[in-house]
Amino acid sequence: MPQKTKNTPMMEQYLAIKEQYPDAFLFYRLGDFYELFNEDAVKAAKILEITLTSRNKNADDPILMCGVPYHAAADYIRTLVEGGYKVAVCEQMEDPKLSKGMVRREVVQVITPGTYIDEKAKESKANNYLAGIIQTAEKGFSLAYSDIGTGELKVTNLENEDAVFNELQTLPFKEVVLEPEHSERFKEQLEKRFNILVSVQKNNRDEEAFASLLADIPDEDSRDVLYLLLSYLSDTQKRSLTHLQRAESYETDQFLKMDTYARRNLELTASLRTQQKKGSLLWMLDETNTAMGGRLLKKWLEKPLINLTDILKRQSKVESFLNHYFERMDISEALTSVYDLERLVARVSLGNVNGRDLIQLKTSLLQIPTLVQAIESIGEPAVWEGTIAKLRSIPEVVELIEKGISDDPPLQIKEGNIIRDGYNEQLDLYRDAMSNGKRWIAMLQMEEREKTGIKTLKIGYNRVFGYYIEITKANLAALPEGRYERKQTLSNAERFVTPELKEKEALILEAEEKSVQLEHELFVAIREEIKGYSRQLQALAKLVAEIDVLQCFAQVSEAYHFTKPALSNADRKLSIKEGRHPVVERVIGKDKFVPNSILMGEDNTILLITGPNMSGKSTFMRQVALIVILAQMGCFVPAEKAELPVFDQIFTRIGAADDLYSGQSTFMVEMVETNQALQFATDNSLILFDEIGRGTATYDGMALAEAILRHIHRTIKGKTLFSTHYHELTQLEADLAGTRNVHVGAIEKDGELVFLHKLMDGPADKSYGLHVAKLAGMPDSLISEAQIILNGLEEEHLHNKTDDAAAADKMEQLALFQESSLSPNEKHVLDAVASLALEDCTPMQMMNLVDSWKKLLKTQKK
Repeated sequence: MPQKTKNTPMMEQYLAIKEQYPDAFLFYRLGDFYELFNEDAVKAAKILEITLTSRNKNADDPILMCGVPYHAAADYIRTLVEGGYKVAVCEQMEDPKLSKGMVRREVVQVITPGTYIDEKAKESKANNYLAGIIQTAEKGFSLAYSDIGTGELKVTNLENEDAVFNELQTLPFKEVVLEPEHSERFKEQLEKRFNILVSVQKNNRDEEAFASLLADIPDEDSRDVLYLLLSYLSDTQKRSLTHLQRAESYETDQFLKMDTYARRNLELTASLRTQQKKGSLLWMLDETNTAMGGRLLKKWLEKPLINLTDILKRQSKVESFLNHYFERMDISEALTSVYDLERLVARVSLGNVNGRDLIQLKTSLLQIPTLVQAIESIGEPAVWEGTIAKLRSIPEVVELIEKGISDDPPLQIKEGNIIRDGYNEQLDLYRDAMSNGKRWIAMLQMEEREKTGIKTLKIGYNRVFGYYIEITKANLAALPEGRYERKQTLSNAERFVTPELKEKEALILEAEEKSVQLEHELFVAIREEIKGYSRQLQALAKLVAEIDVLQCFAQVSEAYHFTKPALSNADRKLSIKEGRHPVVERVIGKDKFVPNSILMGEDNTILLITGPNMSGKSTFMRQVALIVILAQMGCFVPAEKAELPVFDQIFTRIGAADDLYSGQSTFMVEMVETNQALQFATDNSLILFDEIGRGTATYDGMALAEAILRHIHRTIKGKTLFSTHYHELTQLEADLAGTRNVHVGAIEKDGELVFLHKLMDGPADKSYGLHVAKLAGMPDSLISEAQIILNGLEEEHLHNKTDDAAAADKMEQLALFQESSLSPNEKHVLDAVASLALEDCTPMQMMNLVDSWKKLLKTQKK
């Protein structure tokens, strides 16, 4: 009968360690395997598709288990981490052969989604951020983030939850760290909105340990969130983090603000249709040659500048590269041999670097003189002086690697042959002993064959018996008696040794063992010496990444005929001549794309755009925004000429989509996106509204659209592109100063609709909705029926319009009759009501106004 068993000492050790890491899969090292037990085993077996087995199968409570080979563990860990799980790696801390009792084990690292460094993705153009968030005493938030793979460490303060979510939307992060006291509601919102891991960490506030990293951060809220983030990194990584850069504080209003909706609608980094990079502005722009350049390009795209001086500095460098083709080609070619310096520095600091990584580091540093020479050849010191001064190849590191590391080192650092000959005298002696010893053995084999006359005699080696002389049983009779000492009997041969062979074996094996050990020690010493140059290497990496992005801008600008835009803070004129949508143009080809111009003077704030579906209204609006973004990144723009103001924010409401995560309908999403602009836009903002109000009843939608336009005109006054199918709104051109009608042209030819894709002055003559339906392939009978219904509706509308005009005329006459009998106070009240802007009044102001009118009318009666 099965019996309940008592836990073995090993299982007691496992359970004690697991208790410390309840939210992680515990990879418990047993010999050549990492084992998982109990619930960890059940879950891991399913996720990793490995066999679930058990210990003590005959017990009432058998211990479920599964395991993975230690040499293949990296792939299994990657699968778990990419699935949003944590892995605690528990290693044997002493040699089992030498230990007495239970082998001591400890967790040496907790690998989490936000701290994972993929060893197989050393050239990745994507960051992997870990974010930390705390709520401040003023009901605001502080947010810090770090990429452990590059050492980046940033912090900012944000005013509310929406600002936090919007900032997180710009970061490629996989995990957020919160304090234990943070609300469950906030945690659930993060998990629901971003589908990421939320971890909880006690804030240790180790001021002494993190003093150097926080030296430039005086703000207490910022320091608090950095302590939280660094506490988590320290507790999980359990190793030196000297590669982390000093924390940098930033303000979100230092950059062109774009909320979640704007980034999505403009397809900055991902296509709306596929959610992939291809088809986005990032895809179109990315001609970077290095991984760190690719990451910086994405950062610049997510956060364009608003400081005009900084924009113009970037522009000047792009123009300099554009005007010097051959120097730019030299730079581009050199950059192709530059590896990911940021991540190489991190690997050095974390102790993950191998010999080949150091060769990559040396190769990268050897390209720096070429970059310096090419930039100096351009001959524009005013543009490049600061860059040249900071570009230094760090020859000390190059020389150290050149002298110490062999040209083709192995992947593993404990296999030997990683240190170059001549670097260390003792290592050379060991190698000489190994080389001479093996030559001596080869000579001994030849001599013994001659002396014994046994041509098949051979000298071999294995780890159990060492070196041996092997003679087949067929030749044993020819062996002189007593010549060798018998060592091992095989089925068809005998193995022997001699005192001389044993002596040489001891010499060779000692040299091999000590050689490998010494090589590892020498390699670690080289690695530690290079670690001392981490700050210089990181500064160099930033500069090289910047050069890469600037040459990328020049490359794209030349290839796609971009021009240098003129930007100004003083003039709010928006003028683009023959502008193009850079992504659409690249996809369909320059010859097929129809460019368009836009001119909005200082006083022209609203452009009302009409025209049929598929005519290009949305494309035109997006291209204006993308031109602005490119310009404020410092890049040239797809246009013949562009004069632009510097915008502080871009708001969009383009396209129709449900928000399934929050349960919002298409129309609700439309209203939420619209409200973002109405709440936060300024007179320096760019607003793109496409078909506002179409998600509800016609008159509701039309009323909302007009009220929104009036609100923008009256209170915001920012540059607004407003496309609509409500032709009634085109009458606002006469009513709202600074509003202008334009339309995207389309003509009817032989009963077919032909899109001109060209922006023209004035409103469109009609919507051409039935023509678009016909183009979509709808049945002719359906189109004919729709035409009959449309004709009827138009006649009814015309009849109602005539009736309304007659009724209005009667009302006007009645008003004139009644107006003559009104007292001055009554007329004053009526005029006040007619001119009142309700949306600008608070409830208290409204009550005071009504009270004053009431008193005025009472006075009149007296």
